[in-house]
Amino acid sequence: MAPALNAEQKKELREIAQAIVQGGKGILAADESTGTIGKRLGGIGVENTEENRRSYRELLFSLSKDTNIGNYLGGCILFEETLYQNAADGTPFVKMLNDHGIIPGIKVDKGVQPLPGTDGETVTQGIDGLLDRCKKYKAAGAQFAKWRAVLKIGNNQPSELSIQENAVTLARYATICQQAGLVPIVEPEVLCDGEHTIEQCQQVTEKVLAATYKACNDHHLYLEGSLLKPNMVTSGMQCSVQATPEQVAEATVVTLQRTVPASVVGITFLSGGQSEENATVNLDAINRYQDPGRKPWYLAFSYGRALQASVLKAWQGKPENVPAAQKELEKRAYANHMACLGKYAGDVSGASGKESLFVANHTY
Repeated sequence: MAPALNAEQKKELREIAQAIVQGGKGILAADESTGTIGKRLGGIGVENTEENRRSYRELLFSLSKDTNIGNYLGGCILFEETLYQNAADGTPFVKMLNDHGIIPGIKVDKGVQPLPGTDGETVTQGIDGLLDRCKKYKAAGAQFAKWRAVLKIGNNQPSELSIQENAVTLARYATICQQAGLVPIVEPEVLCDGEHTIEQCQQVTEKVLAATYKACNDHHLYLEGSLLKPNMVTSGMQCSVQATPEQVAEATVVTLQRTVPASVVGITFLSGGQSEENATVNLDAINRYQDPGRKPWYLAFSYGRALQASVLKAWQGKPENVPAAQKELEKRAYANHMACLGKYAGDVSGASGKESLFVANHTY
């Protein structure tokens, strides 16, 4: 058993977690791996080089102070390469984020690998050496971490083995992070791939979240110093009947009420391939949902594609387009901030808008 956290450690973790999501703030997920960001850049005809990756991330982090981006974003998840990079003028990216009041975070998993004994299911790698890596990331300025588990809905899927292995691994990761002073984001993603109904998604998501928090309890996770990053409960992308935002809201909130302890500080939903607009509208509906309305957590966002698709379209890899691209990020962040408050009026349009961002078997 890991050493118990002392009162000072708990206080720090609790305050970091609260700062990320309070006041209608959410998270910019800019932690795409080298391969994944290469696909994003390739989509706009930009070569996947370290300098181009650095330039794009600088675009994301260098908005002017008068944009108030720090009122909309409480955290930003970075890839390891990005954590140590600087702007063209030498300013560390970590400092640029902190100057906006945005807390830097770090992706710490090593991707998924096939889970033996299953039909194509996976478990996430990266536990070996995790404590030392987390201590290094903390020293570099990261204050929270993310680890993604992936589960699929299909014939006899997810299997009990997949659910349990991923739940235990998430719990181990989360407790290790806390030992190093990082707030863990627990991310058990049930993929939206498939023809399943919203009812099937709810059934599976409830089972996955229940197993995850049983494992977190067994591993003595300090829940008040943690965040959850789940999928919304939606119809499968290939389902012939797509649920309305109101149906998504009810199914999602009920699922969380049945499975997530009230002591968890915040729930930062992943966008899961939804269009930018749909991800915002569904988040708004979740925060508006008031029947029965027992929602003890901040309900926020941790979006990657749903915050960046319009940014990339506007940028096109051209320096002269940076202001326009940054305006797209500001608009999407503001829209999702308003959705966190349940006050989004659908009045924010972007270059990507309602375009589907779905990628089958999505990896980071």
